[in-house]
Amino acid sequence: MSRARTAAALFTAPLIVAGVLSAAPAPAGAAPRSAKSLTCQGKGVDAGAKVRARTETVIDAPLSAVWKLQTDVERWPSWQTHVTSMDRLDHGPFRPGSAFRWTTPVPPNPATPATSLDITSTVEQLRRGACIRWTGPAVGEGLHIDGVHVWSFQKVRGGVLVRTEETHTGEQVDGDVPYATEILKQGLEAWLGELKTAAEDRSR
Repeated sequence: MSRARTAAALFTAPLIVAGVLSAAPAPAGAAPRSAKSLTCQGKGVDAGAKVRARTETVIDAPLSAVWKLQTDVERWPSWQTHVTSMDRLDHGPFRPGSAFRWTTPVPPNPATPATSLDITSTVEQLRRGACIRWTGPAVGEGLHIDGVHVWSFQKVRGGVLVRTEETHTGEQVDGDVPYATEILKQGLEAWLGELKTAAEDRSR
């Protein structure tokens, strides 16, 4: 896959970049690369992955509001710019074993016509109000990336400290690790920016 094609796919997949093209403000306070990896119930990101990123922000909203936005996955399209469809694959409370399939567009570029990525995420670990860890592939024409994503939520002065860390593995991203890592970092910051905006707007 060419660099241009990889870029187009990475820049529009929320699992991969979480809406980096959105207008939501990117949060400050990215964690240093040396920071200890996030975990949920003792499980973290893929230790062997070459591509990994982590960031965090404080959201001025109740923990319950932030948690509901993040775990009510069927409503992601209402506040995540690049989630174009979402199907919850199970019923009941969001819990370990919950799975959801979602899509995001890949616009036309010099290398490929417009297409979309299909993402299937499965919750592996969850502690209500505290952390989530899900895994799953993102698949598009000529692209396959396996991701592991960990989220941490903690009440602090001024709201909720939300931390997130993600790793990617796959032929395309492993082919240019610094580039894929930077794109992933920008994506996590954009996702947190949209989560922050939505939670604070709905809590006013």
